[in-house]
Amino acid sequence: KGGRERLVPIGERAVEALSAWIRHGRAQLRPQVDLVFLSRSGQPLSRVAAWQRIRRHAQAAGISQPVYPHLLRHSFATHLLDHGADLRVVQMLLGHADLATTQIYTHVSRARLQDLYRRHHPRG
Repeated sequence: KGGRERLVPIGERAVEALSAWIRHGRAQLRPQVDLVFLSRSGQPLSRVAAWQRIRRHAQAAGISQPVYPHLLRHSFATHLLDHGADLRVVQMLLGHADLATTQIYTHVSRARLQDLYRRHHPRG
């Protein structure tokens, strides 16, 4: 996003899924292009097409509520913070120049607040 390049770690399951896609699906489109996701015609995937694919996959997975790219980004940040990630690390993973932007993207869930209170307050 914003033309900034960064490294983002991904889990083993994601690596396996991406590898399979690159070997079997992606290789049939335009092998000479180094982009991972392309349209059916072999062109770079547009924002609208990416949005439609996310929505289609969410529906196929039985998710009834609306799913859109920003929700995935927000959920990513929230899950990291709920499991103890440092806000600065989340900032780096999201590619934000300003920490205040990261704070807008995230919120602390009620369950996380209760857990932190129980673990860290002497009367928790």
